Amino acid sequence: MTATLEPPVAAAPMMIPRASVAPRDPFPEPIGTGELAIEVRDFSFWYGATRALHDVSLTVPRRAVTALIGPSGCGKSTFLRSINRMNDLIPGTRTEGELIVEGESVYGSEIDLVAHRQRVGMVFQRPNPFPKSIYDNVAYGPQLNALCPRRDLPDLVEQCLRRAALWDEVRDRLDSPATGLSGGQQQRLCIARALGNRPTVLLMDEPCSALDPIATQKVEELIFELKRDYTIVIVTHNMQQAARVSDTTGFFDRGGVLVELGETNQIFTNPKHERTEAYITGRFG
Repeated sequence: MTATLEPPVAAAPMMIPRASVAPRDPFPEPIGTGELAIEVRDFSFWYGATRALHDVSLTVPRRAVTALIGPSGCGKSTFLRSINRMNDLIPGTRTEGELIVEGESVYGSEIDLVAHRQRVGMVFQRPNPFPKSIYDNVAYGPQLNALCPRRDLPDLVEQCLRRAALWDEVRDRLDSPATGLSGGQQQRLCIARALGNRPTVLLMDEPCSALDPIATQKVEELIFELKRDYTIVIVTHNMQQAARVSDTTGFFDRGGVLVELGETNQIFTNPKHERTEAYITGRFG
């Protein structure tokens, strides 16, 4: 339904020297052009014989937050993982239709998956920092993928931690284990780690479900700030969160059907479909 790890390279010195001038911004402009970052046309997905997504068509605007809501098992996370092809790791999956990110067909034969997954970052439900230092968590991806000269790594790490609203909390202990951070700090570190790969799109799969209310508020504030520079797609079961952070909301129903997509205010105050209204008002879920 349409709703128009090799072993890591040795790290740079852990403590980042304070420069007398502001470090140059190591982040490039998005590679795509136009107003849309993602276009999906009649996209279906199967786990073996089970159809998890049914002819999904939608567009995702650039530099905005799109929230996906719906009951458990309706295909929200499957769709999110399809955007950067994480479902490829599951045997027996197949797709039909088109899924285009930044003008490139995600399931086309010419796609460079390594480059694609650098451009499309992923933040998971539970924080999953590497068993390394705070510095190495952020520096690992850029080092592995040779995204910036070694001399620029300290600046890159600082920029990522600043963008993730974590720098002031960890600047004096960058060589400390990341696993020693609080849950909310770990999740923001994972966001900083994703930013290190210079993505244009950030996918977030229920990023606050394992966090307390204070940590959730910090992550939500961070999402609001990040949308100035990134396209964000978030899956959430928390409808209040979707209403707070997103510009556009899509409602998936059981069977992997996208029932409705629209401006968030419209979806929550004046939904066009009865099924959307029933979910939002709690008549089913």
